[in-house]
Amino acid sequence: MKKNLHEQLSQNEFDKLVGALPRIAILIAGADGIFNEEEKVWAEKLTHIRSYNHPSELEGLYEAADKVFTDQMTALTGTYPDDVTLRNQQISDELEDLNNILEKLDPKTGTSVYHSLTSFAKHIARSSGGFLGFGSISSAEAKWVELPMIQPVEDISEEE
Repeated sequence: MKKNLHEQLSQNEFDKLVGALPRIAILIAGADGIFNEEEKVWAEKLTHIRSYNHPSELEGLYEAADKVFTDQMTALTGTYPDDVTLRNQQISDELEDLNNILEKLDPKTGTSVYHSLTSFAKHIARSSGGFLGFGSISSAEAKWVELPMIQPVEDISEEE
């Protein structure tokens, strides 16, 4: 029987995964030096929406994140440097720790988590600019939107 996400990780590892979501929001929303209110609000809404609508492999992740997202994002924002380059590098270094966590997951779950995180980043990046505020990703956001510090997880079970 396949274990769910929470069963595959320690509480500390699960909490780091939950804490990655506000970090991704801060990274993407502030990548251009402007922490846009629309991006912040959209990140909160997206987390809430995904707490109800997600693949079964992600059971518990967005539900847990939804409960703490706004408070974590507010608290974290105050701890990072004001300098965009330094802030982005610090968040990138913190998110890099997810690689060890994703390695522990079964391939299907790891792939689902990875794609969910990159999709989350893209949705935040598209939430401001463009036509009616949607669709445009700035060049500063484009550098980070694929979350280059996190290694993709391949689900080899589909290839068999």
